[in-house]
Amino acid sequence: MTQSQSMAIDVFWSFRSPWSYLATRRLRDWQTQYDLIVNFRPVYPIAVRSPEFFHSVQPQWFSYFMTDVFRVAEFLALPFVWPRPDPVVQIVDEHGRRQTGEVQPYIDRLTRLGALAEELGAGLAFADEVSALIWGGTTGWDQGEHLAQAAHRAGLDLAGMDQRIIHEADRLDAVIAANQVAHEQAGHWGVPTCVYQGAPFFGQDRLDVLLWTLQKEGLRSR
Repeated sequence: MTQSQSMAIDVFWSFRSPWSYLATRRLRDWQTQYDLIVNFRPVYPIAVRSPEFFHSVQPQWFSYFMTDVFRVAEFLALPFVWPRPDPVVQIVDEHGRRQTGEVQPYIDRLTRLGALAEELGAGLAFADEVSALIWGGTTGWDQGEHLAQAAHRAGLDLAGMDQRIIHEADRLDAVIAANQVAHEQAGHWGVPTCVYQGAPFFGQDRLDVLLWTLQKEGLRSR
């Protein structure tokens, strides 16, 4: 790495992932604190990419997941409430299995907006502001001015972005699909997954190990 080069990581991230939300503020802080580029690469959540995932998990999976995510949020001093509405439309069938709906108005919009925000130079800021809105306890986060205000805090104009994601839906879907291919090729399927020089670091609980790795490789403070 030459003196003029910044280090860079990719982060594969989902608006439906509470773990992504719990990682984002730290990643955003890194961009300010260190000479580091964080390439924000939104992907669809596993409930959309692989809906059968919920049919084969251990019976204890969901109860442990709910216990752990609230515990980690408290440890990180971040507000955490299960979102209303859920970014992914699912129903529980007569067998108690979660089924992902064919129509996904929330996650389609959010993921396309995230891809566009990255192109506009504010992907991680947008992800931070919007995920804090969704997971931080704002009921009806999709209503009124909530999303517009979150986008504004990230330096973006939601009305203009919403127009663009309608007209550029196919192109943005191709960007998201490319992100998902790169995510798989990096060596993991879960989010958030950060990748540095081809090495994956899965989970918000691996950020300290990633930062340690970057610092070993010469990461500089700004």
